[in-house]
Amino acid sequence: MERKFNDTFLRAARGEKTEHVPVWYMRQAGRSQPEYRAIKEKYSLFEITHQPELCAYVTKLPVDQYNNDAAILYKDIMSPLPALGVDVEIKSGVGPVIANPIRSKADVDRLGEIHPEEDVPYVLDTIKILTQEQLNVPLIGFAGAPFTLASYMIEGGPSKNYNKTKAFMYAEPEAWNALMDKLTEMTITYVKSQIKAGAKAVQIFDSWVGALNVADYRQFIKPTMNKIFSSLREENVPLIMFGVGASHLAMEWHDLPLDVVGLDWRLSIQEARERGITKAVQGNLDPAILLAPWEVIEERAKAILDQGMAQPGFIFNLGHGVFPEVKPETLKKLTAFVHEYSASKLSK
Repeated sequence: MERKFNDTFLRAARGEKTEHVPVWYMRQAGRSQPEYRAIKEKYSLFEITHQPELCAYVTKLPVDQYNNDAAILYKDIMSPLPALGVDVEIKSGVGPVIANPIRSKADVDRLGEIHPEEDVPYVLDTIKILTQEQLNVPLIGFAGAPFTLASYMIEGGPSKNYNKTKAFMYAEPEAWNALMDKLTEMTITYVKSQIKAGAKAVQIFDSWVGALNVADYRQFIKPTMNKIFSSLREENVPLIMFGVGASHLAMEWHDLPLDVVGLDWRLSIQEARERGITKAVQGNLDPAILLAPWEVIEERAKAILDQGMAQPGFIFNLGHGVFPEVKPETLKKLTAFVHEYSASKLSK
């Protein structure tokens, strides 16, 4: 018998009433799962994403294990960059390392453009396998936002302070704007191809944009994000924005033509509502709490749910990604708790 499609996540993202609060977790597919770790002993991240059947299996695994209300495509924000001519390698324990960092306008001008069907067919094939054959929940496609991608491209890898990135932004405004334009076009093309392949929602990760203050965000980043979301709006799927340590930018995101404001644990749902965020919100349990005793996890989750359920349009998630030490059974228990507790409250 065919299972009924669970659209709870999509309805919550559109601000509609739901029977229970939907839940999914950032980085739910991957490092904390023993099945995934066994796969990683044989294949690198890029090798997994280049094998659609295997990548679909990894993407679907947490939905099967935890009973989550959405799947998020397993891949890395770096996946589209090689198409532009960026020499990137994901080094274990380090993260993305880029051999040809951006240093000048000439470097920006040399960047190519993405043709998803030719450059990343394996990503689109994974989406098709999942959405046409395997999932009974929505698949979330995603992309890294231009600032975060630029930070890797300019720094040459992960950074704690983004000094080179910010210096480039301040000192080379023409080159910076050219880089933003290239990454904007790539993001729009890449994400639209994911939607066309079957993704039912999209999350844009601007993981490191919290390094900027509000004034700089408005000047250097917001026009870029406005262009991206305005173009993606045409696809009529829910659009989510998320960054880390970026609570001061939450209202800036709220201004953009998107559906869901993702929050990390630094800003409570209630505070976000008090600041004037009326759109759907997603968040925001500190993932470190997943290592605490169950009583602590339940208490913290309950507080977030009570704030989130005060009005329609709430998706339960973590304030950042699941990390390797988290036990899969904890996530399964948390998902069940979110479903049961929210259903008992929302049915009244």
